[in-house]
Amino acid sequence: MSANTKIVVLRSREVLYTILLLFVGILIILVLLSLFLPSDSASPTEESAALYVPGVYSSTLQLGNAAAQLQVTVDADHINAIELINLDEAVTTMYPLMEPCLDELTAKVIDNQGLENISYSTESKYTSILLLNAISQSLSKAAVSAPVSGTMQ
Repeated sequence: MSANTKIVVLRSREVLYTILLLFVGILIILVLLSLFLPSDSASPTEESAALYVPGVYSSTLQLGNAAAQLQVTVDADHINAIELINLDEAVTTMYPLMEPCLDELTAKVIDNQGLENISYSTESKYTSILLLNAISQSLSKAAVSAPVSGTMQ
């Protein structure tokens, strides 16, 4: 038996560069995997559970010869604000219950997060009905509609 001893000379610089290159390669692979693999935190059931498309929706109130805009602000699952905009002084003079009635209804709708079981006083019955109809129109515009199969939205 012959003893063939082979001596391998490694420079520490080459070893260090090899280890560093392997580390960077593994790190890049891990980053790419984390980017392209789906995450568990964003499940499709959470996306489909949204009640509204976030935004500001408005409807028009016809009050005699004047018109007022009712704005409803919603996020994905909450009603955030309801307000009258472009309300003329003549309208507030002719319909003095409009603003206090809206303030009362706004508090109830935001507390209930919907129009179900909203009560109003008999003194402002017709004003409340008018405002609730306008709020309902705005919320129907904001509602998430289920896509119909075969059509694109």
